[in-house]
Amino acid sequence: MKQGDVSERVDIRLGLRLAELRDERGWSLGELAERSGISRSTLSRAERAETSPTAAQLNRLCQVYGRTMSRLLSEVEEDPAPLLRAAEQPVWEDRSSGFVRRSVSPPHPGLRGELVEGRLAAGADIAYDRPPLPGLEQHIWVLAGTLDVTDGDVGHHLDTGDCLRLRVWGPTRFRCAGDTEARYVLAVVLP
Repeated sequence: MKQGDVSERVDIRLGLRLAELRDERGWSLGELAERSGISRSTLSRAERAETSPTAAQLNRLCQVYGRTMSRLLSEVEEDPAPLLRAAEQPVWEDRSSGFVRRSVSPPHPGLRGELVEGRLAAGADIAYDRPPLPGLEQHIWVLAGTLDVTDGDVGHHLDTGDCLRLRVWGPTRFRCAGDTEARYVLAVVLP
């Protein structure tokens, strides 16, 4: 199966799950728009899988629904297993920002930790206005390239091999200032 086919299937299941979460709470698109700061039309198009939400939008939705991004994406996986082969690891792409996210850990709703591979294209810049869950612990280990991470008002420049640990309470920003892609491992631990 081609990577594009897998991404399209993930986008469709993600849209359905987002619609289910909104429906479970009895919210209209307008109410969700108010809570998330995302327009009704964008939310509607994402739920119908006409478009994939950006990383920042997905982060806002995760915050509204009280989930990490990995947990939400694991909820759209078909059959979670304890072993997840590289070819089966779900990949989600934010084409507008140049961010690619691979869920490396086999998903399981009862576990607190997970591994994610992140790739940012040269020049990519992603800002999150808040964490999906306050106090989320993150370990960011750069495998290739350079990555600038800002946690609140504190900036960190990471070179290949560097690892940053932080507990996220406010806004964060990931930026690939180099002229080559940044590839990193993100270990996420629920509070």
